[in-house]
Amino acid sequence: MNDFSPVFEYIARYVELTEEEQNLLLPFMKITKVRKRQFIVQPGFVCKSKSYVVKGAFRGYLVDNEGKEHTLVFAIEDWWISDYSSLIYQEPATLFVEALEDSVLIQIDYEDEQTFLRQIPKLEKFERIITQRSLAFHQKRLLSNFTKSAEERYDEFMSKYSEIARRVPQYALASYLGFSNEYLSKIRNRKSKIG
Repeated sequence: MNDFSPVFEYIARYVELTEEEQNLLLPFMKITKVRKRQFIVQPGFVCKSKSYVVKGAFRGYLVDNEGKEHTLVFAIEDWWISDYSSLIYQEPATLFVEALEDSVLIQIDYEDEQTFLRQIPKLEKFERIITQRSLAFHQKRLLSNFTKSAEERYDEFMSKYSEIARRVPQYALASYLGFSNEYLSKIRNRKSKIG
């Protein structure tokens, strides 16, 4: 597979690229196949690229000093994933980014991205929009964690992201929502009895 059309379709939602601009962008992208349980980012290594998910599912998580995993983010088809702090500051990563399924990515190297952003200025607008949307998403998630009960957070996630919930392990979903796997089982059992 060497079809970059999914990422061009994604970009087209925000900015229109000419065929010439698309051709300028092509050398900066690479297709990577990733096996289930393979890591594309690991703590201690500097993250060099961001990844657009063509096929598959990923989770980004950290492990605290007691060895407990904390899932920060999921990504499925048509989403981007990376350890953005490591990528932007070019410092060692703090996250693991793991494939939850056999997957296909389109990856863009950070240094290459800086080059094509200078060559194709309208992609600055694309990057700004994506960054703003990401900031808003993470702010909503933080607010939800502070203001909603565990069950409300679960219901909200299921209503917005049922496809992700269906594809990720229960322990990862529980970690993302901020509670134990056992507590998530109780919520799911209670919900299944109700309806």
